[in-house]
Amino acid sequence: MSNRHLARTIALQTLFAWDFNGQKDGDIERLIVDNFANFAPNFDDGGFVKDLVLGVRNNLAEINKLIIKYATEWPLDQITTIDRNILRLGIYELLHTPIPPRVAINEAIEVAKSFGGDASGKFVNGVLGALYNDEPEIQKRDNKEEAEAAKHEAITTKEETDAAVS
Repeated sequence: MSNRHLARTIALQTLFAWDFNGQKDGDIERLIVDNFANFAPNFDDGGFVKDLVLGVRNNLAEINKLIIKYATEWPLDQITTIDRNILRLGIYELLHTPIPPRVAINEAIEVAKSFGGDASGKFVNGVLGALYNDEPEIQKRDNKEEAEAAKHEAITTKEETDAAVS
């Protein structure tokens, strides 16, 4: 399991417990510490988990509105606690982090498959995919990253070709 994937699972476990217990802000820091102690005691994530958890908490109203908008068949309180918090993490990463949008979506789907129900992966994919398709700014970030990756690949290929010719 990659470090970022492990960090996301710890963030999810923290958000799940926080949401399940009534979203008491005073508990959130303790929950982060407890989850590290229980699930990854020697793991140093450089503050990634805390950034994710506090980012979701600090942007909760905006994120919840987007879940309501894109999960049209499901009232927010009827979405399972695990799926609701996977969506929160995914939406936060899509809107507020430099993480490539497709990586954020794929990670959310993988976490949903691991921790959610049988249909969680498809549900998360549908909601985050609809948000992605509706938000040109997210798509621009993705296109910029694709262009940079293609440019890097072209330079590498040219260097390899030049080295082979020499």
